[in-house]
Amino acid sequence: MKTAELFSIPLALCAERDCAVFEGQRFTFEQVNARANQAATALAGLGVQPGDRVAILQVNCHQYIESFFGSAKLGTVFVPLNYRAKADELVHMINSCEASTLLVGPRYLDLVDSLRPQLKSVRHYLSLETPHGGMHHYDALVGGASSDEVFPAGEDDEATVLLYTAGTTAFPKGVIHTHNTLTLYILENVNPPDPEINEVNLLVVPLYHIAGLQGMLASVYGGRTIVLQRQFDAGAWLRAVHEERVTHSVVVPTMLKQVIDHADFARSDLSSLRQITYGAASMPLEVISRAVDLLPNVRFINAFGQTETAGTVTALGPEDHIISGTPEEREKKLQRLSLSIGRALPGVEVCVFDQEGCELPPGQEGEIVARGPRVMAGYWGQPEATAATIRDGWVYTGDIGWMDDEGYFYLSGRAKDMIIRGGENISPEEVENVVHSHPCVEEAAVIGLPDVEWGESVCAVVTLKPSQTATAEEIIEYCRQRLASFKKPEKIIFTDALPRNAMGKVLKTTLRELYAQPAKSGAS
Repeated sequence: MKTAELFSIPLALCAERDCAVFEGQRFTFEQVNARANQAATALAGLGVQPGDRVAILQVNCHQYIESFFGSAKLGTVFVPLNYRAKADELVHMINSCEASTLLVGPRYLDLVDSLRPQLKSVRHYLSLETPHGGMHHYDALVGGASSDEVFPAGEDDEATVLLYTAGTTAFPKGVIHTHNTLTLYILENVNPPDPEINEVNLLVVPLYHIAGLQGMLASVYGGRTIVLQRQFDAGAWLRAVHEERVTHSVVVPTMLKQVIDHADFARSDLSSLRQITYGAASMPLEVISRAVDLLPNVRFINAFGQTETAGTVTALGPEDHIISGTPEEREKKLQRLSLSIGRALPGVEVCVFDQEGCELPPGQEGEIVARGPRVMAGYWGQPEATAATIRDGWVYTGDIGWMDDEGYFYLSGRAKDMIIRGGENISPEEVENVVHSHPCVEEAAVIGLPDVEWGESVCAVVTLKPSQTATAEEIIEYCRQRLASFKKPEKIIFTDALPRNAMGKVLKTTLRELYAQPAKSGAS
């Protein structure tokens, strides 16, 4: 099934229902589909051909949705760009995929103008929202095109989207997703629309991220109204839930914490909320426990996946967020809620492999791998990287973890983040969980620093809770009592905030660059 065909069922069942709500503007499913047809026709009029790459550099907006589906109808490959990327990363992404067309949001116009001499493949520049010299005005161009139905070109197994990885260790890699790899996830996990029930999805995660993209596709296929915000703001999130009677939302842990900590939370009407899905970074037990208590009518889902797997492959379901039963059962559920990423979803296999590629039994730690018809087709123009990641049909996620005897998976950390001290492997997440449990600690990230004696030493970068104080020695002693001696942090660095990407993941590469320095262990 092609991505553009996800519109077919809501057009048949609820064409007059609002599809997108954005900054006071409302567009029905019929109107968004018509605008997608116009976008496809306008691009074709410029000479854009099926198979061409059409890139976009913009925060969330309604034009993002219509241009995505317009690209899909025309048979081009849509390339959402990370608007937080550095200039050299943007040049790399645009040049490596040889984009012929670039759609540019207002705040990025000057940046793109400065980069144009380096963008050799781009023939068509389109300015979104506002006219700009030397570029086509997107709204004028699309508004003047025919809205006659454009039937999707190409085959279901052809590329439709190129999503670039975060590029935390090297230049971003372009992950190829076909129509099939994206739509199979939707067809397996989302119900088609009910003409009598209008669900509303508040979408605040970036549309250049797989979570935002799949959230958009799921909403369209499910006939849900998308309430779109340019970027996350906790106060605006609360107002939108109240004003638009939002039923669903996808957030990252930092977003959920900001929502429940917001001054307006207690006086906000959130009675319409039915489901909150979270993921992309580790969720502190304290935060999710508070959220469950404060929002008792909301189903919480912890989703784990990657760009390479077209989104979620394992999930911790609503039933796993209910802590009840005997003391033993409650302890097991609390452990799962704080540490587990859940069980495999239908339509995908998830296992733990050792270094030789053999499946490990429950309880043994190795690399988490996944396979199924919806994993990526490969990395754009990088056959060696593709071969290193996809082996015998399995996507090697780079995440280290293990599975219990009931099929629940647990993360120990990223393979590249694993700390090796004197030949001993140390999981950063294990140490982070202990540091974070200190009553004065707000957040913690654990990294390995070069050490002349042990190879690497354990360092915890810590933010403290407001009005709380603690010394490095106190935190180290707290960890010494709860961890094997070789795992305890040997250095504590206090900071006001941890560097994060748009999805809330701590940028450990940035921390290592800031603090890496060969030293004798023991300093704090």
